[in-house]
Amino acid sequence: MPELPEVETIMQGLIPHLENNLIMDVIVRQDKLRWPVSPMLKQHLVQQKIMQLSRRGKYLLLQMTNGTLIMHLGMSGRLQIQNKATPPARHDHVDIFFGDVCLLRYNDPRRFGAIIWTANDPLQHHLLCSLGIEPLSDDFTGEYLKNQAQNRRVAIKSFIMNSHVVTGIGNIYAAEALFLAKIHPMTPAGVLTEVQCVQLVHAIKDILKAAIHQGGTTIKDFINSDGAPGYFTQQLCVYGRSGKPCLVCQAPLITMQLGQRSTVFCEFCQRVKVGLIG
Repeated sequence: MPELPEVETIMQGLIPHLENNLIMDVIVRQDKLRWPVSPMLKQHLVQQKIMQLSRRGKYLLLQMTNGTLIMHLGMSGRLQIQNKATPPARHDHVDIFFGDVCLLRYNDPRRFGAIIWTANDPLQHHLLCSLGIEPLSDDFTGEYLKNQAQNRRVAIKSFIMNSHVVTGIGNIYAAEALFLAKIHPMTPAGVLTEVQCVQLVHAIKDILKAAIHQGGTTIKDFINSDGAPGYFTQQLCVYGRSGKPCLVCQAPLITMQLGQRSTVFCEFCQRVKVGLIG
């Protein structure tokens, strides 16, 4: 699933092509995504100018004069700028045309993504209104994390992946940030010290910024808006490296299941001074 850096990379790639451009046509070939695509989507979009692209968590927001298109890529969704003459592939479900040449094409083999139209404030939409703080914002601090984690027994990895606490941190970057901060993923969130919370927040920001700078992570289906893969995979320390030597101490990396997800960590570099969950 594309995570925050991938969505940010896609957004930045789309801005030069879409902002201030007029939508000329819309083709919906498959409307059965995670939620049904509005049968009025073409009527809502045609002859509307895209005023601004933005991101909220893992959601892309295409703001227009009369409303906003909310897009989520789900497990396997892709957005690419293509030439109008390019024939659609098997899973190309939605095309949005700009001018005579350019189109934005949405491809999604698993159809877990979403394309939702709203004429109201998108941040008040039920999918967005309960999202937590943005991890790259100035408001995401060690103090904030410490206050949110107070008296919480949930594992810290699950806690920072909770989109109601901080939005957009998925499995890849949670694992990498915890390794960088030297925190065991099973540590109860509420027992982290203020110093550990500060270190973890810095690690999260550093990992996300590095991934964005590198163009996202090449994991299975991720391709950015120009059709190019991300390159952050080259710098992953733990994710996808189970059994391989730790890049710091050379001990074999360990895998365990946490919240129905595989979690890779180093039992020596990510030591914990307090009892683990379970």
